[in-house]
Amino acid sequence: MNKKTYSKHKLEDNKQIIEQTLRSMAYLPENMLFSDMASTKEGLTLEAVAGKQDEYGKNVITAGSKNTVLHRLLDAVVNPFNVILLIIAVITFFTDVVASSRPDYLTVTIIVTLVLLSSLVAFVQSQRSNAAAEKLSKMISNTAEVLRDGISMEVPMDEIVPGDIIRLSAGDMLPADVRFLTTKDTFVAQAALTGESNPVEKFSALPRKEDCSLTDLQNIGFMGSNIVSGSALAIVLATGNHTYFGSMAKSLTGDKAKTSFERGVDSVSKLLIRMMIIIVPIVFLINGLIKGDWAGALLFSISIAVGLTPEMLPVIMTSTLAKGAVSMSKHKVIVRTLGAIQTFGEMDVLCTDKTGTLTEDKIILEKYMNLHGEDDPRILRHAYLNSHFQTGLKNLIDIAIIDRANENGLEDMIADYRCIDEIPFDFSRRRMSVVLIDKNDKRQLITKGAVEEILDISSHIEINGQVVPIDDKTRRIALATYEAHNKDGLRMIAIAQKNQVPDSGAFSVADEQDMVLIGFIGFLDPPKESAKTAITALREHGVRTVVLTGDSEGVAIKVCGKVGVDNSRVLSGLDIEKMSDSELLKAVATCDLFAKLSPSQKERVVKMFQMAGHTVGYMGDGINDAPPLRQADVGISVDTAVDIAKETADIILLKKDLMVLEEGVIEGRRTFGNIVKYIKMAASGNFGNMISIIAASIFLPFLPMLPVQILTQNLLCDFSQMGIPFDSVDVEYIKKPRNWETKSIKLFMAFLGPVSSVFDILCFAIMWWIIGAKTEALSPLFQCGWFVFGTLSQVIVIHMIRTGKLPFVQSKPSLPLFFSTFIVVIVAFVIGFTDVSIALDMASLPLTFLPWLAAILVGYLLCVQLIKSLYIRKYEEWM
Repeated sequence: MNKKTYSKHKLEDNKQIIEQTLRSMAYLPENMLFSDMASTKEGLTLEAVAGKQDEYGKNVITAGSKNTVLHRLLDAVVNPFNVILLIIAVITFFTDVVASSRPDYLTVTIIVTLVLLSSLVAFVQSQRSNAAAEKLSKMISNTAEVLRDGISMEVPMDEIVPGDIIRLSAGDMLPADVRFLTTKDTFVAQAALTGESNPVEKFSALPRKEDCSLTDLQNIGFMGSNIVSGSALAIVLATGNHTYFGSMAKSLTGDKAKTSFERGVDSVSKLLIRMMIIIVPIVFLINGLIKGDWAGALLFSISIAVGLTPEMLPVIMTSTLAKGAVSMSKHKVIVRTLGAIQTFGEMDVLCTDKTGTLTEDKIILEKYMNLHGEDDPRILRHAYLNSHFQTGLKNLIDIAIIDRANENGLEDMIADYRCIDEIPFDFSRRRMSVVLIDKNDKRQLITKGAVEEILDISSHIEINGQVVPIDDKTRRIALATYEAHNKDGLRMIAIAQKNQVPDSGAFSVADEQDMVLIGFIGFLDPPKESAKTAITALREHGVRTVVLTGDSEGVAIKVCGKVGVDNSRVLSGLDIEKMSDSELLKAVATCDLFAKLSPSQKERVVKMFQMAGHTVGYMGDGINDAPPLRQADVGISVDTAVDIAKETADIILLKKDLMVLEEGVIEGRRTFGNIVKYIKMAASGNFGNMISIIAASIFLPFLPMLPVQILTQNLLCDFSQMGIPFDSVDVEYIKKPRNWETKSIKLFMAFLGPVSSVFDILCFAIMWWIIGAKTEALSPLFQCGWFVFGTLSQVIVIHMIRTGKLPFVQSKPSLPLFFSTFIVVIVAFVIGFTDVSIALDMASLPLTFLPWLAAILVGYLLCVQLIKSLYIRKYEEWM
């Protein structure tokens, strides 16, 4: 049995053990269950918790985890560029040491140093970025409500232990595998485990069947699922890798689909490697055939391969992304995955909910009215009873109703009622009901919800003090009142009730019929003062804001009009339902406001924007936002969101404000810009070097540079680029979304590569005819001249390429980049014009070379600036 097959069998055995354990727990009587879990209905003691945490460890899944120190170390060492360098080091060891009469370790040492240096820097940066990510993730960690020592408390999910008693309500994630002790209309979404799109109802009763599948056990809940509606009390059966989800994690863990940015970097890496594979044999053959020294030609071509390898690419990427994540956190934007930074900067359509993003998120109950629009305290009383007795997640509307009722002194009336059942809210019905019994044993069903939905289930209407059947006239009266206030910006909720309620039995959606519509309550959620400014700023940065709301058209139109979102065209959920995909695809091109949407409709709209070629961000914080958050290219949520929204999102805002989002978008583009700078520099520089090396190999009777000199130059250039992640980016660059374009990199290479070759050849001419280094004996002098010019030109041109403007005058580099390049310039002069050059088998340059060096450097920089101007004029962009 091979290792892979053995590992697979081991995983399957582990999964079977976990399934058997959970199944046996499902059928245990409650007293035996508490005994087995060493727990009680009051929860664990704090001492017991400490003991169990030592025994079971953190409640995290580590199976398949790639975020270990060892994995990060391997990632730092094993990348395509380092592998190439190590192969070259092995070949060089045989040619320079094993097969040589005079063993020379210098070239091998420099290559190995390059590998160690780039690997060390990559590993250190990876450690730093991981530490930063962990620190940031602690700022947004999800918590669970547990009973310990009989006291209810919030604890981080990773501190949950088997035997803990947890309280669950709508929006909560299940932090572990649990058995439900009590349930109240508890519906759980477990699509992540079973693929079922519809939530399933859970109960506390023991299962009746012995042969049902594990996920069909109605009293068991699984880590990885979430409560959609209702509430529950549960005992934790298993945590971490011992959960059902944990047992599958290794088999489920696969590499995520690569973003456009990652695909782009891969394509450029492959391009550079292909170029190297083509050029190295050509250089080897030319030098071997022309000069007759095949061993020297091999060493030279090997060194060229090293020089053309952008071994600092992984380092630059890791450094830049980590620096970007930390910078974004200072703007109250937490990145859960570093790769999301680039997608954030690429985003050109932001789909957002209305409540709390465009509005103050402080819903105020403005009016409670009968169907003529007259104030009626009785409507407030019914709304209060509904909101108070519902056990699900109390949203802002419920809180506003309860606050107003308390202001009006209605809290004492609660003592006269008892809730015997409820029918929880869901996003298809858009309503919720409670069944109450008063002190006179009178039963009453009270429902509140969206106006159209309440009208659909009402057969009667209370008007002018009389309960009458709904007809066209009374419906028009009710709708006129609703529409008048709705257009005025009030969010309207309908209240209905009925007294003909069964004496016993469980209540369901089927009981929500033949209701009596009694009135409306109207809420005001004023627009944020900052929203209009933020939307304008996003628009200026090329991001179109689209509102996807479950609210009615009237309120949405009013709010969008005040904050600057185009409300000239509105599509409702009903409109979308009737549209084919092709019709909706056309509609998203011109519509910025979608109202009365269900979660699946929000998801569909996001998908249509993506099909239209947009990079879509979705911002939401509710249970209903989980599907569109998953669908979007970048999911954005807030720290106060429900668990499932935070878990689904790629980016978390510590402040629910579009201004925060705009700052994050800018930082994302800045981060992307610095990575692109390095890649364009490496690509164009390598292409130019190839042309120069082929020209030199054909026309020179000696090697233009020795292997050790090429490697040293490569090392210096690598160091000079270490400041790129910290560089500033031109304001013009961050004005519009940026996505990856391999075509633009190839164009960049085609424009700038030959320019550097022209001036390399000019340097050869000066060294040959003016300095007189044209013989084999004077080749060390020639090599020193090209070494100095090559190093200086590659380092100084960084400042030309980093900006589309005039460097140092119109656009200043960051201090880290200035110093990293300045130090290398000084080192290059010291090597070239002092006896230090002898250590690299070169001869020091005469001072008469200085004016020529200055002239070709100035000429090169002016030429690059000219090419830059032509490039920008033709393609209307630089970086």
